[in-house]
Amino acid sequence: MLLLGLLLTGAACAHGGEDHGDGAQAGTAAGATSFSVAALSEQFEVLLRYEPLEGGQPADLRLFLSDYATNAPIKGAKLTLTTPEDANLKWIVTEQEPGVYLVEGQFPANKTYSFTANIVAGDKADLLLLEGIKVGEKLPVAATAPAVATSLFSSWKTILALVGAFVLGIGLTALLMRRRRTTAPVSTSSPAVYENHA
Repeated sequence: MLLLGLLLTGAACAHGGEDHGDGAQAGTAAGATSFSVAALSEQFEVLLRYEPLEGGQPADLRLFLSDYATNAPIKGAKLTLTTPEDANLKWIVTEQEPGVYLVEGQFPANKTYSFTANIVAGDKADLLLLEGIKVGEKLPVAATAPAVATSLFSSWKTILALVGAFVLGIGLTALLMRRRRTTAPVSTSSPAVYENHA
């Protein structure tokens, strides 16, 4: 009975571990601190990073520009950004350091936008489309990551405790079986006594 109970408990814990695995996947996404979109051509690589944006609020985005062939940051580029979803939107692009540009402006609504980036750097020029700028979307709460880690650690401690209890149960069962074997001759002598009286 003891062994059966331990096995059933262990099976239930294993099922809980499967459910927690799904939570761990969500905990990995929670580590993100910003959104990003990228585009590339034979001339340039562009990466746009931004923290959660709200429609109708000032937007600050970081644009990273590098050479496609060498991956070297490109400084002094002339960048003109337009928004296909709303041609009236204006964006100010300022170089902060080689290859890093600050994009300032405002998205009017919470929806998905895109940038058409006209890039001129020295004798190179290109037009790239940055799609999937999600205004109004929230990042998963980063504080859930430690909670998931703590929960995972607790579940492993529970599994180890159950394994320890299982091993202890086997040891106790073996000890009880040994005691029965040592007392077996005494129990077999009892019928002989009854036979003599009979």
